Amino acid sequence: MSQNIYDVTVIGGGPAGLFSAFYAGLREMKTKIIDGQEKLGGKVHLYPQKMIWDIGGTEPIAAGQLIEKSIAQGLTFEPDVVLNTIVTNIQKDNDDYFTITTSTGEEHYSKSVIITIGGGGMIKPVKLNIDNAHLFENKNLHYAVPDIERFIDKKILITGGSYSAVDWANDLSPIAREIHIIYRGDDLTAHEADVSRLKKNGVEIMTQSVVTGVSGGDRMELVEITNNQTGEASTHAYDELIVNHGYDQENLLFRENKLGLNLENDFFVKAAPTGITNVPGIFAAGDCIRYTGKVNLIAGAYADAVNAVNNAKTHIDPKADQFAMVSSHNQRFKSKNQKLMY
Repeated sequence: MSQNIYDVTVIGGGPAGLFSAFYAGLREMKTKIIDGQEKLGGKVHLYPQKMIWDIGGTEPIAAGQLIEKSIAQGLTFEPDVVLNTIVTNIQKDNDDYFTITTSTGEEHYSKSVIITIGGGGMIKPVKLNIDNAHLFENKNLHYAVPDIERFIDKKILITGGSYSAVDWANDLSPIAREIHIIYRGDDLTAHEADVSRLKKNGVEIMTQSVVTGVSGGDRMELVEITNNQTGEASTHAYDELIVNHGYDQENLLFRENKLGLNLENDFFVKAAPTGITNVPGIFAAGDCIRYTGKVNLIAGAYADAVNAVNNAKTHIDPKADQFAMVSSHNQRFKSKNQKLMY
């Protein structure tokens, strides 16, 4: 059993979780990451082409690039990574470690736990409710905009009337050949100024309309659109389809809350600014944590991660230093620095 017990298990593989794993490695802790998605990166995957300006010491960076860099950094000290696995419960039946139960039925064991599941838990896009829609996913049916260049000179249909849908229509209008946006209601729900901009950009808006069919060969070629009021259906050719129907939130970890964590609105952990929760050995970082003065930025998630790791370190080893040596002088990087410098 001892070889299967980790010093710290990080639940969540977004920016806070990845930086927690990096910093835990820096502190020579045996580390594991468990994430419910099929790949690391967290919610940033929902907006990979959006520019992030508010991280200190770096120029504006596309969210997708930030994901790649965050993953590389998070894996610096080779933590074990478990994907497609949702944590459903944490319990402490032993004085030395926690038992972490997952949706797959597997159990993981850890001396400390850092929760970094983001605000509201795992978020999944609401899929297009059409039988064969899945055949065109990752081809030309999208639930996020993966790469702006693929939309150059394309005829695009966007379904959804929220801020995100309208925002993508406006962002893509300078490069697309033609954009149509459809919404099931009477009026788009985005901000009035953004809708006005949409019209100025020449985007065609169809309300009271929904996608009722998609067809094609290797790629989607035709989309059936039905008018809610008249029931009339028409078929149109599109190069790309972007679906923005909102997101489902799933947080099985807090559903039972057998540990008795102090929660806010059943989705957020109430903790100290140091990441310490009311349960000894359980810490939190990133958007899932709530405390006075909390900064809901990726930059703030990094600070949360450092605090959580430092306190996890002293929890399992009270004689350890509260803080790690800064990276510029830390012996943990000596060999890595030599490779980079020479």
